[in-house]
Amino acid sequence: MAVTINASTTTGLVQSADLSGSLNIQSNGTTVLGVTSTGTSVTGTQSVSGDLSFNSGYGSSAVAYGCRAWVNFNGTGTVAIRASGNVSSITDNGTGSYTVNFTNAMPDVNYSVAGSAGTNSSANGYRWLAVGSSAASDFSMLTTSVRVQTTYDGTNKTDSEFVGVAIFR
Repeated sequence: MAVTINASTTTGLVQSADLSGSLNIQSNGTTVLGVTSTGTSVTGTQSVSGDLSFNSGYGSSAVAYGCRAWVNFNGTGTVAIRASGNVSSITDNGTGSYTVNFTNAMPDVNYSVAGSAGTNSSANGYRWLAVGSSAASDFSMLTTSVRVQTTYDGTNKTDSEFVGVAIFR
C-alpha cells in the first residue's frame, strides 16, 4: 500500500493511500519527496543544514564539497557568459584579465579556484588560467569576486575564447 501525506494550506494535513507501494510527501499537492522500491526522488530546491555526505559506491560515506560557483565564458572581444552557476557577471579588465563576480558571496576568502582556458586559433594555441601565480600580478580573491588571468606562455597575458572557472569551498 502507498501512503501520500499532503501538507495543504487549505485543508491542513491530509493522508491518502493506494496500492502503488510508494510513499509520497507533498506540499500543497506537489510531491517533494517520493520513496519507491527502486529508490528515492527529491524534487524542488532543498536545503541541508550541516554536512551533506553520500556514498558513491566507494564503500563509505564522505562529506561532499560542492562547487559554489562556476562559469564558462568567451574572453575575446565583448566578454560573454555561455553558462554559469552563482556568477552574476564577468568584468573585462584588459588583455587576458577578468573578474568573476558572484551572485551570492562566499562565506570567506578561503576557497579554491580551478579553471582552464583555450582557443580555436593555432597561433599561441596553448592557454593557461593563472590564479595566484607570478603571472597574475593583479590577482585578488574577495568574498564577492575573484580576479583571474589567461596567458599563452605562463607570463604573457592574452584573451582566450574559452575560459572556465570553478570555485570550491
